Amino acid sequence: MDTNISTKIKVEKIAKSRINEVDFESLVFGSTFTDHMFECDFINGEWQTPIIRPYQPLLMAPSAKVFHYGQAVFEGMKAYKDDQGKVWLFRPDQNQKRINISAKRLAIPEFPEEYFMDGLHQLLKLDHEWIKPGDGNSLYIRPFVMATESGVVASRSNEYKFMIICSPVKPYYKGEVRVEIAQKFSRAADGGVGYAKAAGNYGAQFYPTKLAIEKGYQQVIWTDASTHQYLEEAGTMNVFFRVNDTLLTAPISDRILDGVTRKSLIQIAKDQGIAVEERRVLVSEIVEAAKNGTLKEIFGAGTAAVISPILGFAYDEIQYELPKVENSYAQKLKKLVTDIQYNRSEDPYDWRVEVKL
Repeated sequence: MDTNISTKIKVEKIAKSRINEVDFESLVFGSTFTDHMFECDFINGEWQTPIIRPYQPLLMAPSAKVFHYGQAVFEGMKAYKDDQGKVWLFRPDQNQKRINISAKRLAIPEFPEEYFMDGLHQLLKLDHEWIKPGDGNSLYIRPFVMATESGVVASRSNEYKFMIICSPVKPYYKGEVRVEIAQKFSRAADGGVGYAKAAGNYGAQFYPTKLAIEKGYQQVIWTDASTHQYLEEAGTMNVFFRVNDTLLTAPISDRILDGVTRKSLIQIAKDQGIAVEERRVLVSEIVEAAKNGTLKEIFGAGTAAVISPILGFAYDEIQYELPKVENSYAQKLKKLVTDIQYNRSEDPYDWRVEVKL
């Protein structure tokens, strides 16, 4: 993949790194941040000169429109370090394209590809020591953009700030995961912003997820807003169901995020001879499969967790446990995709991009 860069970016390096203050064996996901951050402002109708500077708080007016009207979108991606100390990104072009798709939906100006890629590579080059090798270790990367114009008039902002911050992480989910299928709440509706990584999508999930957690579940599998008969996403991830030896997953729509991990797993699964059906999946279909024993696996798929196996689900106050299966698709697919990400295998898809240190 071509990574030639020509953008001019200002760089202010930190005086002294904080890396020696960090216990990399006891990281809480997304709570520790690297020395530097990338920043670029949209003012007077154009993006200004980007800058990489030491990670620090922002000074913003309380009337900044992001606080009042929610114009904010983000991405999630990772960098990996192999056993030779090389740093790799996984399909960064997809994240770059998707943040602009999200931005367009929220009337935010699109961010130039060359700024995104150059900023990302230079930031990782500066902070590459924060990326630790070893399975499960990675650097979580959070690009985001928000409305910064001061004013409480209900209109789109004329000023924005694009940023990239980075957080060293270990595996996202630990322990067993069980979910509740939503019967009242929905994540997104037709004609809405479900396909965008809009900040408000996630804020709206917290309350129904809190209710599920109080019942002893870790996440919610969302259903469609119109009928609550079709399964859509699991928590903040796309979701797959293995019925017999076929993988089922909901099709991309204006309600469902076009997940980078999702599309990668579908491609790898098909190349491994696994049958995959991208179609609307009925709740009743999965409940019946659980009852008759043909439901073998459920797993979420996303950047943070890669694949998160789901051991059971609740629907209509009835708990269904999944069997322990040999030759798990979740385990097989996770190994295949992470082997590409960590440079442990060939990359026949040209998904892996090296960060030149």
